[in-house]
Amino acid sequence: MSGPVTTRRAAVAAGAAGLAAMALGACGSSDDEAGPGGDAGSPPESGGDGGEEAGEAIAEVSDVPEGGGLILEDPQVVVTQPEPGEFKAFSSICTHQNCPVAEVSEGAIHCTCHNSFFSIADGSVTQGPAPAPLPEQAITVRDGRILLD
Repeated sequence: MSGPVTTRRAAVAAGAAGLAAMALGACGSSDDEAGPGGDAGSPPESGGDGGEEAGEAIAEVSDVPEGGGLILEDPQVVVTQPEPGEFKAFSSICTHQNCPVAEVSEGAIHCTCHNSFFSIADGSVTQGPAPAPLPEQAITVRDGRILLD
């Protein structure tokens, strides 16, 4: 009786792997600029190569305080302005136990679930228990608006 069970398990595993691959493919870039995990090396304010494909407007520049940030629920992003006119964006989900971050103050993004802090400049962990930085999100600043790429 182990034959049919093994076959069913293999079919379920193969189906799950196929769905995961489709889901990951849907998140990828259509222009092959970003490798696996995205293109974290490109500046988030860059307008790209002048292409016409603009992202979704998620905030106004005036909504993001200098030295602070703005936490958005949908999409789950925190936008910061570490220096005047410099805007960064990161996932607003803490890398410790997937809690949403709760506040941005005194140059830090704070997750109040377990008291982790992240830098508003690069998303790096400044106080744990978070094990990894907040993933950077690609943005473009255009005409006073912040666009999620």
